[in-house]
Amino acid sequence: MSKVIINSFEDFEQYVGKELGASDYLTVTQERINLFADATLDHQWIHVDTERAKTESPFKSTIAHGYLTLSLLPHLWNQIIEVNNTKMLINYGIEKLRFNQAVLPGDEVRLVTKLQSIVNLRGVSKAEIKMTLEIKGARKNAMEGTVVFLYHFV
Repeated sequence: MSKVIINSFEDFEQYVGKELGASDYLTVTQERINLFADATLDHQWIHVDTERAKTESPFKSTIAHGYLTLSLLPHLWNQIIEVNNTKMLINYGIEKLRFNQAVLPGDEVRLVTKLQSIVNLRGVSKAEIKMTLEIKGARKNAMEGTVVFLYHFV
């Protein structure tokens, strides 16, 4: 699938209520989980102790940090959309964020997005995008929420 190209508020507005697209699948590895643990100083055993997790975890495996799955959004989002003619983009917030299903090492995840709304606030475009992180082959998604961006178009 090719990227959605946005050059203005009006371009964006055409997608209200529509899916913007889906990213490629990305495999979450134990190495990525360990690196995230090092970066965030969150070495809870459920994430990094593979031997203990086999016997003590209800998943019989380590799991990715919820915030690791959240941190994948910018990379996956950039596969879906290209927003041009901006002088600035601000991450304004995330609403109704839910971690619905644990991501295990080896799981493949992808981002599916839908533009819920966009409004022009005196030259600043406030976009609310429903983001769902799917796990390949799973009934439940890993995560969902509404990400709010402020785009300052030139």
